[in-house]
Amino acid sequence: MTATSGGPTGTRRDTVAAVVRQWQTVHPDLDTAPMEIIGRINRCAALLQQAEDAPLRRAGLSRPEFDLLGALRRTGHELTPSELARETFSSGAAVTKRLKQLTERGLVERRGDTRDRRVAHLRLTDEGRDLVDGILPEQLAYETSVLSELDSEGRGELASLLGELLGRLEGRLGALRA
Repeated sequence: MTATSGGPTGTRRDTVAAVVRQWQTVHPDLDTAPMEIIGRINRCAALLQQAEDAPLRRAGLSRPEFDLLGALRRTGHELTPSELARETFSSGAAVTKRLKQLTERGLVERRGDTRDRRVAHLRLTDEGRDLVDGILPEQLAYETSVLSELDSEGRGELASLLGELLGRLEGRLGALRA
């Protein structure tokens, strides 16, 4: 089997395969099979994020800042900082810091709650919405080009398997937090 056909690690030619072979040499008694999946997911995520972040860097945004803007855009309504933290899997402190920067740049605006002055409601400004709408097509075009090497059946299978894994992980992590 070739490196891309799903054969055993010994025939693959990616960086994770080399790492797994090294661990198998050092610890032949350990089952390194999970590394073949988790390692590749992590490596793919890192490489994809580096390339995807290019449009964000040109716009002067970090990935976490864009995630906040994207959450405000895709939900279509105002969110509180705690709702944004949940939407973006971020800590409250990190969201507060990023919101301060985005507000200063004129991309997000705050509105106080009429019943509870401690609560802020956040929404995109027109400039923030235009920025998200301008960057998103470029990111989707990049993702489409990356995935074009896989046929539609392969993309569907990969999406399904990753969705299953993600659902299980989210369920497990949710149970640990409870």
